[in-house]
Amino acid sequence: MKTCQGSCHCKAIRFEADINLADGSMRCNCSFCLKVRCWSTPVKPEFFRLLAGEADLAEYRFGAGNEQHFFCRHCGVRPFGITHSPRRGKFYGVSVNCLDEIDIAALANVPVTYVDGVNDNWDTPPDEVAYL
Repeated sequence: MKTCQGSCHCKAIRFEADINLADGSMRCNCSFCLKVRCWSTPVKPEFFRLLAGEADLAEYRFGAGNEQHFFCRHCGVRPFGITHSPRRGKFYGVSVNCLDEIDIAALANVPVTYVDGVNDNWDTPPDEVAYL
């Protein structure tokens, strides 16, 4: 596990999280994740720390409202969200691309699990994943 620094594009939102990218990441095909090209890694609450920008965060919820999608009021980037999952409990979905100082080679080697959010089928990948 490594402590990673992260931020939105304008740096108003800054956080750090203890992450092991070898544990994997997720890409979802639900209507929201598809639109924002979400690529996140799950982080337990005790391993996530918001360092700056709480007042600069805006929140968006849809559907059942179980997931909090946070984005920067200034640059619009979505650095993380908070989800309550029956399988994982509460976790932060940290945007992999918002991690600072992660090189391209490391990103290319992050394992990805594809989830079928469109059909609320979180245990089976969708039939097609190339577009995610």
